Amino acid sequence: MTARPNVIVFLTDQQRFDTTGLHGNPMDLTPNLDRAGRAGTHFANSFTCQPLCTPARACLQTGLYPTTAGPHRNGIALPEDARTLAHYFRAGGYSTAYIGKWHLGDVTSRGPVAPAQRGGYEYWLAANALEHTSDAYATTVYDHDGEPVRLPGYRVDALTDAAIRYIDDARSPFFLFLSFLEPHHQNRRDDYPAPDGYEERYRSPWTPPDLATLGGTSQRQLPGYYGMIKRLDEAYGRLLDALSSLGIRDDTIVLFTSDHGNHFKTRNAEYKRSVHEASIRVPTVATGGVFSGGGQVRQLVSHVDLPPTLLDAAGLPVPSVMQGCSALPLLRDPAPSWRGDMFVQVSEAETARAVRTNRWKYGVMAPDAERGAAGSDRYVETYLFDLQADPYELDNLIGLRSHAAVAARMQARLTERMAQAGEAVPRIEPAPERPSGARLILDEEVDA
Repeated sequence: MTARPNVIVFLTDQQRFDTTGLHGNPMDLTPNLDRAGRAGTHFANSFTCQPLCTPARACLQTGLYPTTAGPHRNGIALPEDARTLAHYFRAGGYSTAYIGKWHLGDVTSRGPVAPAQRGGYEYWLAANALEHTSDAYATTVYDHDGEPVRLPGYRVDALTDAAIRYIDDARSPFFLFLSFLEPHHQNRRDDYPAPDGYEERYRSPWTPPDLATLGGTSQRQLPGYYGMIKRLDEAYGRLLDALSSLGIRDDTIVLFTSDHGNHFKTRNAEYKRSVHEASIRVPTVATGGVFSGGGQVRQLVSHVDLPPTLLDAAGLPVPSVMQGCSALPLLRDPAPSWRGDMFVQVSEAETARAVRTNRWKYGVMAPDAERGAAGSDRYVETYLFDLQADPYELDNLIGLRSHAAVAARMQARLTERMAQAGEAVPRIEPAPERPSGARLILDEEVDA
């Protein structure tokens, strides 16, 4: 392995964690990712800190919570003076490139992104809102000069081909951020356009329990969604093959993750923007370099941890301003000092906050906040889920007298995490009390 590995981020859009074989999906959608996860490092409990495109991407670029980075909702550009992974890798001697969906520029342009708003990336082949400049078989991105470039093939393949061409010509070490639209819906039609012939493969798909119970749009949209994910996995395999053919696979870190999940209009009127697992839990696998043979990491890892992890893995300093922590110690020590929870912000369709431990999830909402508010000084308890007994969050326990001690402890955790993220500590009002549940919660279960 070279002293400075190449680094690639392979980012999908709106992909649920349970679409992968690593998380028990039986449809064989992700054989390449599953194999890579077993040979590399699988972050089995990986979460976005904001289940929405722009905020999640701001976090992945900066290592800051969205309310700190600035873009706490869609429609807010990343500040031009923001320090991104591109800046940090360039300072470490890397060439940098961005290909695909950006979604962090001025919303007045769906296509070209002004040079000052490209986050410091040198090579540029992207669209600010790829869902509006392209379709499944009509991909248009924009080059360094802001000129349109039409790429042939299905959109996943078109971007993957462009990435492979870049890798073949790149000066090492390089940092490439490859950002897909799939398996996000095609906005103007509200559908999931899989490659020709792929949707038909999944006409009777395995359906996760939350979707089987709550329905939403999943019955008609899962086949296309699964078809898109199958093609993404094939593209991921092709990228790894290209690295092998160039003799640089072992010297190249590839991080696979997604910006957020998809609840198929079961939790609200659209696809994400909720604190539920379907929205916030994502597949995350790292291969190459220090991640080879890392095994399965069970600790809770957030998107805010991924930028410092990548810099640390490349042997570069982690800026003190980043609000996450490098996850590399989790590969070396089975019981390192690591926080036992993770924090989620939602600041668009609803203003909500949540904290999740290995067992419990506690969420609050701001009933008086205007749509798109960054936060609120008043929230009301809304959710409490026992993820051990109810992993798909179908039984909301908030307000039960039997779970009052759990709720109180989780409220304290939530306010602590909000303060650590730079938010003011709010007033949190209790949920209406309900009769106790059938079972007793033991003291040792409260902190699980």
